[in-house]
Amino acid sequence: MKKKAQMKALRVLAPLAIAALPVALMGPANAAGGDSWQATLNPLNHSGGSGMATVSVSGDTANIHVSWSGLASTFGGNAYPHVQHIHIGAAGTCPGPSADKNGDGVISTTEGGSAYGAIGTTLSVKGDTSPAAGTNIKIAPSGSSTDYHRSIKLSSDTLSSLRDGTGVVVVHGLDPATLSKKAQKEKSDLVPSLPLAATSPALCGALTAMPTGGVATGNGSTAGLEDAGLLGAGGAMIAAGAGLFAARRRRATSQA
Repeated sequence: MKKKAQMKALRVLAPLAIAALPVALMGPANAAGGDSWQATLNPLNHSGGSGMATVSVSGDTANIHVSWSGLASTFGGNAYPHVQHIHIGAAGTCPGPSADKNGDGVISTTEGGSAYGAIGTTLSVKGDTSPAAGTNIKIAPSGSSTDYHRSIKLSSDTLSSLRDGTGVVVVHGLDPATLSKKAQKEKSDLVPSLPLAATSPALCGALTAMPTGGVATGNGSTAGLEDAGLLGAGGAMIAAGAGLFAARRRRATSQA
């Protein structure tokens, strides 16, 4: 009976040691989610632009960095205002072509709503950051590119959406010349005094949680050292398990 119990323990021990390695590599930030999110901003509606966004939260304050380029540069002879937001409360994704319900070749802001949701926070360059400022072109970044940095207070709804994985960054404003003739004649679904191009989404990216300390990509942080430590810890766990496995096997053999 004693020998059987020892062999049963041996069979259990090694798999447990190996199973512990992914947990060690994952770390507490990956396992429980972090307080930073990032998004790759991909073009919608043939905008041709691209960008990146990061949101780092401490308490209810967020440090936000949004950079993009390749968008429409002028509107009515002035720098083109591109309103931008964190959208919340829906699927946490960017809309596909099927979202264009009226067949004009443009996914309007409201047509994309089932994918990215309503405005949670307006990423304005100054002043109001609430949904009420969502279409205020006077406080939006403008021109063909931006390098936006701002620290702002987030609403509880926006924080909840980020932590639920349903936060999406959307940048609006299309070049009218890229739209179909039908769409060029249409008015904005948000501000009827503006053309459809002015408020339709140009870039979109779902925000995903980042590990605390950032990804180990040689960016000068200590993430690489931390990952090496985790690898060492995982290796030590396996080595210890293997050593104990061998010792118990020798003992069981000598007693047989």
